[in-house]
Amino acid sequence: MKRPSPLRSVNRKPQDSTSGMMGDQELFNSVERLCEVKAEEFRMCGYENVTSEQIWACVSESYRRGLPRVNRLVNDIMSLKANNFMNWLMVSVYKQP
Repeated sequence: MKRPSPLRSVNRKPQDSTSGMMGDQELFNSVERLCEVKAEEFRMCGYENVTSEQIWACVSESYRRGLPRVNRLVNDIMSLKANNFMNWLMVSVYKQP
């Protein structure tokens, strides 16, 4: 199942090859890879069924006004603790009908 692009709600200027800005697709690929890395980290710690989609859902839940700057986005993904993730997972299970 393909997950929706996290960049859908972001208003960004078109990429200029000389500006050094990351294009939307490049940013999406980078965020996706970071979520995969974090899921692998949790799996190495014994949380065997963690997916990158769950990592993104957990981190992005706090982005109500669109995506933050790239440095905050990377920090939020890489600093996610297993305890915070498991708390989010339990709450999301209770929210399901």
